[in-house]
Amino acid sequence: MDPLERDILSVYNLVYEPLVRIDDKYKPSPCLAENWSPSEDGRSWTFTIRSNVTFSDGSPMTARDVAATANAILERANDESSSSKGFYSNLHYFVSKVSATGDHTLVVRTTSSRSYYGLLYAMTFPVLPADEIDKDDPMGTGPYIITDFTPGGYISMEVNPNWWKTRPSVEQITFVCHDTQRAVMESYEFGRVNTIFTRSIAAAQYKSGSASLAMDYRSNQLECLLMNQSYAKLASENVRKAIRYVVDPDYIATSVYLGMVTRTDTPMIPGTWTYNDGIAGYFVRDLEKARQLILEDGWVDSDDDGVVDRVSEEGQKIDLTLRMIVYEEPDNDVRFQAATIIQEELAQIGIEVSITTCTYTEAQQKLRDGNFHLALVAFAQDVCPDPGYMLISGNTYNYGRYKSQEMSDLCKKLRTCVAESDYEQTLRDIQELFAKDCPMICLYFRDGAVLTRFMYTTVRDVREYELLRGIESFRP
Repeated sequence: MDPLERDILSVYNLVYEPLVRIDDKYKPSPCLAENWSPSEDGRSWTFTIRSNVTFSDGSPMTARDVAATANAILERANDESSSSKGFYSNLHYFVSKVSATGDHTLVVRTTSSRSYYGLLYAMTFPVLPADEIDKDDPMGTGPYIITDFTPGGYISMEVNPNWWKTRPSVEQITFVCHDTQRAVMESYEFGRVNTIFTRSIAAAQYKSGSASLAMDYRSNQLECLLMNQSYAKLASENVRKAIRYVVDPDYIATSVYLGMVTRTDTPMIPGTWTYNDGIAGYFVRDLEKARQLILEDGWVDSDDDGVVDRVSEEGQKIDLTLRMIVYEEPDNDVRFQAATIIQEELAQIGIEVSITTCTYTEAQQKLRDGNFHLALVAFAQDVCPDPGYMLISGNTYNYGRYKSQEMSDLCKKLRTCVAESDYEQTLRDIQELFAKDCPMICLYFRDGAVLTRFMYTTVRDVREYELLRGIESFRP
């Protein structure tokens, strides 16, 4: 997805609504569905659809529209001949079949591997009329309708007169499309627009200005330092933890990203119900502890060259040297700076790191092949809080070759938790083991900025793809 196309989804979210919304606490909450209930084994979920919702032309929205939308997404996602699966294609990991059993009753059958509470996060797809799914501009049930759309130019919107909630006070919205982040910034600087969304680090300069309101928004891009455990030197838990005690994500966040990140020590989102705050003590920077762990593993600087070493079983001296790969993004060339800081920090405990920059495609291949020691990379996290894809032994995205039967069992257990309380506790257990085992180092979620001359929302959790959430209920 093009960086600027991400923001278009925030526009469409004003036109189309899902069954379930994710609230400020990152919990599923009712939208087009009034409520839901799972079967005891979680294989079947029944959703009650609101009876007072219409599409923008006044025609009623029913469970049949929801089923038709979901099944169209599944059909596209399961089409092996198609290379374009669609933004909501992850639905097929959770859902096998969707059926309307009445105008306001929907039954969802889950897949055998995902019969759990996480299903609710997959029910956030936009609902379309059953007979307009293949149209370029189908109707929605949301607070606004699109009145004019010039690709690459403008999108004009006005209030949907048939919206089922209180009429928004913001009657009209016009969006101006730009090709580059620089063009977005210039449009704001010259007063052509009142609000912009940007992930450019340059936006940090406006945070202290009096003419703008600046709101950070959290993206789903989780930056991590991977450690390839198939490499003998990194198979040692002591070495991995020593690296974790040395790397200082807070310093990188302020010096490289100018604060435009959300710090995290686990794959979960800080400040939400999914995050285990009780493990903070594992992640305190401590150079002396790092040196002690290296020493306990038998690494010493025997020749005073600044690089620790030890003697192999064959009697050869081995230096603790590592190769780090890093790739850059076209709109923000700062990841290499972060890699350089990590290189300098590891040198403080005698670990020598060489850095290789590569393209995104080259990095993907190296990760798949295991042709790296360290890798500074980003994962695009799914909306569902489930880190199993990167932690279960043998999984495709477990690039660090981390192997733990206990972790795999916990992640699989998570995918059987139907009750919210069980799901939360298992997530906490996963993070506690994550802290003990140190399979990788989570650094931060990348942030963007909403710069605006007028406040338009009171929501606490401003996040990617939903940057305008709350504008429909905001009262100046």
